[in-house]
Amino acid sequence: MLNKRIIGLDVGSKTIGVAVSDAMGWTAQGIDTLQINEETEDFGFDELIKIIDQYDVDTIIIGLPKNMNNSIGPRGEASIYFKELLEKKRPDLKLKLWDERLSTVGAERTLLEADVSRKKRKKVIDKMAAVFILQGYLDSIK
Repeated sequence: MLNKRIIGLDVGSKTIGVAVSDAMGWTAQGIDTLQINEETEDFGFDELIKIIDQYDVDTIIIGLPKNMNNSIGPRGEASIYFKELLEKKRPDLKLKLWDERLSTVGAERTLLEADVSRKKRKKVIDKMAAVFILQGYLDSIK
């Protein structure tokens, strides 16, 4: 019997990076970057819910960008708000906020080390950050 999968999200102001766990819950793979518009409150929920159903997900890990002093700034507030909206749409799912400090920095460093061009980095950075968020969570529950 395979476990349900877990999705990791890196919620930004223009995009959401999406990563999914393997069936065993060991590794995270980046799968998509959804375009969103915070101003019009279009958070890509229709597309996200298709992914959730496609991968048989029961848990969503949402990156919570905290400041280095552990306080929560505007981006953190936006992640909390996103979680609250998603909970209303899909109360059947487990949603968790995960401290994602330095996930984007880590993703950027990995892409730089792999010698990925700036143009390509811009396209995959959010997805990679989602992988870092989800992998951090998966490693913590092993």
